[in-house]
Amino acid sequence: MLPFRFQLLDGLPVSDQLVKAVQRAVLTGEIAAGEKFPSVRVLAQELRISPTTAHKAVMELRDAGFLATRPGAGMVVVKPAGASREQLVNQLGSACRDLIRQASLLGLSPEETLEAVRRSLAEN
Repeated sequence: MLPFRFQLLDGLPVSDQLVKAVQRAVLTGEIAAGEKFPSVRVLAQELRISPTTAHKAVMELRDAGFLATRPGAGMVVVKPAGASREQLVNQLGSACRDLIRQASLLGLSPEETLEAVRRSLAEN
């Protein structure tokens, strides 16, 4: 089982979706800094994606400072130094776009979508 939530959406590159999901998980604390990250092989098997796609996402995450290679441990999660407010807002924007896309697929109006968000906020 993967240490983060991931739902594959149509119309977006899988590697981009994977990168955003991991970044969101790291920035929100769903995945803790220092935690071992799954191998490319495990990612590909668990998500049923090609190893090439998984490798591309892992390298992008490493280059962006979210993963680091540790001798003997493989890839581990690294929280980028001082995650900025802008990064957090960008993650929220990404989640909002996903929500809007899903609401559209369900045929919900903007008002119905906002009402669903309001209800969810009231529950938390």
